[in-house]
Amino acid sequence: MDKARIKLIKKNWRLYTLFAIPLAWFVIFRYWPMLGVQIAFKDFMMGDTIFNAPWVGFSNFLRFFKYYNFWQIIRNTLSISIYQLIAGFPIPIIFALAINATNRMGLKKATQYITYMPYFISTVVVVGLMMQLFNPRVGIISLALQALGGSRDDYFSVPQLFSSLYVWSGIWQHFGWNSIIYIAALSGISPELHESAMIDGASRFKRILYIDIPGILPTMIILLIMNCGSVMTVGFEKVFLMQNNLNLTRSQVISTYVYTVGLRTMPPEFSYGSAIDLFNSIINLIMILAVNKLAQRFSETSLW
Repeated sequence: MDKARIKLIKKNWRLYTLFAIPLAWFVIFRYWPMLGVQIAFKDFMMGDTIFNAPWVGFSNFLRFFKYYNFWQIIRNTLSISIYQLIAGFPIPIIFALAINATNRMGLKKATQYITYMPYFISTVVVVGLMMQLFNPRVGIISLALQALGGSRDDYFSVPQLFSSLYVWSGIWQHFGWNSIIYIAALSGISPELHESAMIDGASRFKRILYIDIPGILPTMIILLIMNCGSVMTVGFEKVFLMQNNLNLTRSQVISTYVYTVGLRTMPPEFSYGSAIDLFNSIINLIMILAVNKLAQRFSETSLW
């Protein structure tokens, strides 16, 4: 290290001290645990250490690939994740555009408060509310469907409905909160562009189409890349709470299967569960690299 750099560090030692705190956090809690990834290539048992466990190579991965329900688990994970991406990604954008187009401040603030509140509800509470609403005997939705000529089925026990229940309840809970970043991006668009368009006779719809949407397009692309990077990751907690023996053919995803084989079996199969999770992470990494490359090719916005 040259003398100029040492002098610069001494001069700005307070800034480097502040930077050292988050850096230490990342090293301790993000990078150091990466040494434990090797457990996926070993036969680790309770009482052993990671470094002393016998090496088994890719046998844990091959075991998962040969598992008789492998394709069912992959299909369930991808179908829920892609369904969630297609249905849930545009709604916060549409909501943000609608909020931005509203001139009545009281209505705008009230709508934002109401749509933000579900985000702060616990997942356990959300699933409990869904079970009450869809209860075949006393659920409001079940009674309403029966009044319209339908049947009062136990919707949580119908495998074909699991994805829709999971996705649309998640959209209801998160679309208001997810719209915040788009509302912030819309507020950064110069009002002069809208004034010029209005002078030229552009309608509100055309201003949204040619000013607002291009203005938030970089934000949309970045968030789309990040969402595609987690396409194989379906939240464990909510799936697990909604899961039962009757809908297991559609609700068993990678995260719940890892929990089942990694913690609920006796003895726990830590190496097998870690191998599955590592496989999941590698697929997510490939996806985010591929989508980022496509974004670089077809637009000027990308993560890196």
